[in-house]
Amino acid sequence: MISPVETASPVPVEATNLTHALRSEWTKIRTVRSTMWTLGIMLVLVLGINLLMLWAILADGSDYFSDPVLSPGLYGLMLGQLAVITLGVLVITSEYGTGMIRTTFTACPQRTRVLTAKAIIFFGLTFTVTTLACTVTALINWAALGGRNTATECCEVSGGVTFKDGVTATTGYEWLGATVGVGLYVALLGLLALAVGTLLRHSAGAITAMMGIVLLPLIAAIFMQAPGLYKVQEKLVEYSTPVGLAALYRVRMAGDFDDQVNGLPQLVTLAVVTALALAGAYAVLAKRDV
Repeated sequence: MISPVETASPVPVEATNLTHALRSEWTKIRTVRSTMWTLGIMLVLVLGINLLMLWAILADGSDYFSDPVLSPGLYGLMLGQLAVITLGVLVITSEYGTGMIRTTFTACPQRTRVLTAKAIIFFGLTFTVTTLACTVTALINWAALGGRNTATECCEVSGGVTFKDGVTATTGYEWLGATVGVGLYVALLGLLALAVGTLLRHSAGAITAMMGIVLLPLIAAIFMQAPGLYKVQEKLVEYSTPVGLAALYRVRMAGDFDDQVNGLPQLVTLAVVTALALAGAYAVLAKRDV
């Protein structure tokens, strides 16, 4: 009869936990080419388009300001967010496409733990990169446009442009919205894309669905001209992704927004929608086959 000592494994066995899953997902996301390409494209778009917009403003030579000092960073982010959305989908669907997901679930049978690790790593990475990129653009814009003499002597004018003692200025909230605020918004969009990718398990289908989520509300609102649909049209515009990002920069893109528009309602709404989508992704992932 074989004794327990003889059958014991010589290799120490450690119970797995979320930390192990986080290490695994961090290794995956930092070693695949899609991460480098998507985040690299996002950085090029955010920084490059910001510089082009800044050049156009300075070349004009006018003392008239219609948008806040930090607002040129918005336009590159409008396109840069699409790269983050694509990465959010690929974080999960690429494993389904290659069959790697079977290995992942074999190594970690707790599927909810796998999705939790992917969500934490992806959100942390995209929030950090987006916030840093937007902070750089905000600093560049402040250096170029802040403190410029104007003919305006009031404290603040319509459209969110801030003036102080006759020169362009920024408030603490403007800095917070143009850096941390937009970083949170884009990271939440990416997290929503991760949830949609988990639900659909198909890269092209999930990316197309996310493009619809980002663009369809604003497009649909354009064609809602009937008087009875005015309220619906107004809400679709107000909570669309482009207008949500613009509100964090205090840029009035559409509608009769007042000067105190801050983007917080749009940010909270996106967080709720993302949480609901993730809850659905957890429920589906736990019940169906790979």
